[in-house]
Amino acid sequence: MKRTKRILMAALFSALAVSPALSERIKNPVAEFAGIDKITGRIINFDVYIDETVQFGALQVTPRVCFASAENEEPNTDSFVEVDEITLDRKIRRIFTGWMFAESPGLNAVEHPVYDVWLKACKPNSDVPAPTASN
Repeated sequence: MKRTKRILMAALFSALAVSPALSERIKNPVAEFAGIDKITGRIINFDVYIDETVQFGALQVTPRVCFASAENEEPNTDSFVEVDEITLDRKIRRIFTGWMFAESPGLNAVEHPVYDVWLKACKPNSDVPAPTASN
């Protein structure tokens, strides 16, 4: 029942995120995430450029798009994210594909036995250097 409710809420938020009736959405090149290592209790904030993959513990986080509402409007920040886990036998297993919502971090956060990851913001720039284009 709880899983069904979360899926329905995610579908509702996804529909709202792409609805043309909403105000202008700003596409950003950087997604800011927070992650917690449940073993150490450390919370780490990290920036990830769109289509870049950053490793957090055994997880690889890849945002595909990151939208935010204009500053003069009610906050509405979401990102389509893929999260893979590197298993102990060095295989990569997809554990999450979907929308994350900064204003509702518990709705679609990645919940892993050791790590949790959630979206904090979408940003126009970062102190982290942008990835270089490969030739």
